[in-house]
Amino acid sequence: WIRRLWDNMLGKQTVKQAIGVDVAISEPMISALELWSKMYHNQAPWINKEIVSLNLPAAIASEIARLATLELEVKIEGSPRADYLSEQFEKVLDRIRSVIEFGCAKGGLVFKPYVSGKNIIVDYIQADQFLPVSFDTNGRVTSCVFVDQRKQGDYYYTRLESHALEEGGCTIKNIAYRSNLVDILGSKVELAAVPDWADLEPEAFISGIDKPLFSYFRYPTANNIDATSPLGVSCYARAIDLIRQADLQWFDLMWEFESGERALYVDVLAFGKDSKGRPILPQKRLYRAMETGSAEGDLYHEWTPNLREQNIINGLNRILKQIEFACGLAYGTLSDPNQVEKTATEIASARQRTYATVVDTQKAVQNALDDLLYAMDTWTTLAKLAPKGKYEVTYQFDDSIVVDKDASFQQDLRLVAQGIMSPVEFRMRNLGEDEETAKQKIAEIPSTSTDLFQGI
Repeated sequence: WIRRLWDNMLGKQTVKQAIGVDVAISEPMISALELWSKMYHNQAPWINKEIVSLNLPAAIASEIARLATLELEVKIEGSPRADYLSEQFEKVLDRIRSVIEFGCAKGGLVFKPYVSGKNIIVDYIQADQFLPVSFDTNGRVTSCVFVDQRKQGDYYYTRLESHALEEGGCTIKNIAYRSNLVDILGSKVELAAVPDWADLEPEAFISGIDKPLFSYFRYPTANNIDATSPLGVSCYARAIDLIRQADLQWFDLMWEFESGERALYVDVLAFGKDSKGRPILPQKRLYRAMETGSAEGDLYHEWTPNLREQNIINGLNRILKQIEFACGLAYGTLSDPNQVEKTATEIASARQRTYATVVDTQKAVQNALDDLLYAMDTWTTLAKLAPKGKYEVTYQFDDSIVVDKDASFQQDLRLVAQGIMSPVEFRMRNLGEDEETAKQKIAEIPSTSTDLFQGI
């Protein structure tokens, strides 16, 4: 889609003529984005009727997104405005894992909120569905073009929505085009030509804001496709050749089983014949017809070859380990965990690699959600959906990737028994209680009961 969009509809000159801006994406990034997208959708160039995909790109993106958003909690508090934003934000959290998966797979994702009635709806725009225009010094997208295409009757209608952050505010433009070809922008028409666009303003300037009314999640890996581009790269960008090798190795394994199936070569005299004189095999997968030349010869031969599947499996497992390393995942995430060395040092090292990947992704998620809340708050003010007021946001991510909670619990119990940790601190740390609640719970313990920590 992005290749067609770029080559035929939205090349640099086309966009510049349409809305007067240059698109900030290089040819290598377009090619890479096209490949990442195809791999994610099981349409990699090496996949065909014989070579099937192991679905590794989607598995990698899914696992990183799962670990990054596992038990994610976001609290928005402080005012009636905060309560409204919290209610609207719950819809985002309900889908956060799947949308972050798209962002991990394709290097980035845009959250674009808009007002619908008394609610704020968020569009999740994947990296191959928007065109960046400019960035700030921190690499954040400040201006971009979104594309919305509809088919109505015999025509294709395309709307270009540009957001440009300027001094003192943000300019939003909407321009519609009509064409009888899906790949051609065509001629300019009124927005009202499409009923869903009729209420949109051709141009609007929103003053008093210092951030765009969208947020960009960037997968936190250095861009080795275009070092000058602030755009993100796929979570499996550095493992493309390895993923291809894994798919080919899997094909070899499947062929080993298929070509090594047991077979019985039986003389044609043992079978009946159809109307054309061909032998009727009771089971084509097992039986093969052969001519022995005489009725006195051997009527059948059994063929059971020796399989070499273990060598192929070992090779595949080695490739999967290389993929894990290239993607910042612990050994055993994709490869066979039974073939992973399990010394304490190696386990800690493997966990640390996944931990670093996940923590960096969580930081990127938090930055994107902070900018999203800013945009949602701005739209809430513009549409007068809730009283003005400040809000405070707290994020809580799961830390079980490197923390063994059971072991940590037992260790804290021992610290309490030794007088190093107080019971109040223990409850706050392990039960998630605040100090006041912890003291109250401890006070409710009957004085005649045995000390909880005695004898540990």
